Amino acid sequence: MIARGFLRLIKQHYPDLEISRILTRRPFNSFSDFPLAERLTHSIDDLVDHSDLIVECSGDVFHGTEVIERAFEAGLPVVTVNAELQVTTGSYLAGKGFITEAEGDQPGSLAALHEEALQMGFKPLVYGNMKGYLNHDPTPENMAYWARLQGISIDQTTSFTDGTKVQIEQVVVGNGLGATITRQGLEGIASTNLNDSASVLGMLAERLGQPITDYVIPSGFPAGGVFLVCRHDAEQQQAIEYFKLGPGPYYTLIRPFHLCSLEVGKTVRRVLAGGGVLLNNSTAPTLGVAAIAKRPMRAGELIERGIGGFLFRGEAVKLAEHPDHVPIGLLRKTALKRAVEPGQIITYDDVDILPSRALEIVLQQAEAATVPLELTRVALNG
Repeated sequence: MIARGFLRLIKQHYPDLEISRILTRRPFNSFSDFPLAERLTHSIDDLVDHSDLIVECSGDVFHGTEVIERAFEAGLPVVTVNAELQVTTGSYLAGKGFITEAEGDQPGSLAALHEEALQMGFKPLVYGNMKGYLNHDPTPENMAYWARLQGISIDQTTSFTDGTKVQIEQVVVGNGLGATITRQGLEGIASTNLNDSASVLGMLAERLGQPITDYVIPSGFPAGGVFLVCRHDAEQQQAIEYFKLGPGPYYTLIRPFHLCSLEVGKTVRRVLAGGGVLLNNSTAPTLGVAAIAKRPMRAGELIERGIGGFLFRGEAVKLAEHPDHVPIGLLRKTALKRAVEPGQIITYDDVDILPSRALEIVLQQAEAATVPLELTRVALNG
């Protein structure tokens, strides 16, 4: 859906840009009504050799990582619509080349709103997402029904419904914009009044002494957008109230839409014009997304997939508190080494993970993160 929408946008509304190649792993004859089908290729090298910029929107951690590393070898910048990749291998990649999340999906939309807020003198305290519906353990039958109705895959529908996607999105935002979380899995406030809920979240952030990333579940007002909770200078209070943002001290800035593929072009333009990174997972993340078991499982049970599957869902965690958790983005065609219970965080001792470049990167990052602690311990003991 993202690729089709983006291709049509560029073809019809960006006359100065050209889609040179479209990388796919599917047989060419499996496509119907695909825009610019003559530009399809199975070769990463062909894609890279004919591009000035790569837009990566596969939603696949493993494939996306391979494509981006090849793009970096060629010195190309990368725009992603792949928050799943960002929270898994994105921090490593951010240290190797130019990678930015696109405006349009919630993380990029929050980053754009963040930039606007700073230019107006606001101090962001909360980076908020609006979640229309949440069911931590939906049934396959229910997800198949909604997938058909919405025209998207069952995997996508499930990750949206069970909360995994919103956890991933808010972790990218937290890492990229220097925010933290109040607790594992976020607050996820059920809200009938966004301003009231925003004030609660603003107070939580001030109590922590650091901006936070979180979400609300609206009832009685539309979902689908993003918001910031901010403070401003005291002497601006009267003017801001006149501008209809209320008496403060917490001000809610709302972006009531995120139009996904229709907004990616804005970030492409930004990058081609020499603009900086809009958002990525940073080279020094503090948050991750752990895999949480949805039901009891026995040793030897096979795991087809983590994100969008029916065995696990993702929850935001602090890396310092859960250094041995398995990022949910790594769970694909793996097997349990021992039984697990519902609600349990999956660690590397629990699963056999197939070798992959993504796994190498994650383990390398984890090893690097422990070095400062070991060096400090040696100095203290010395």
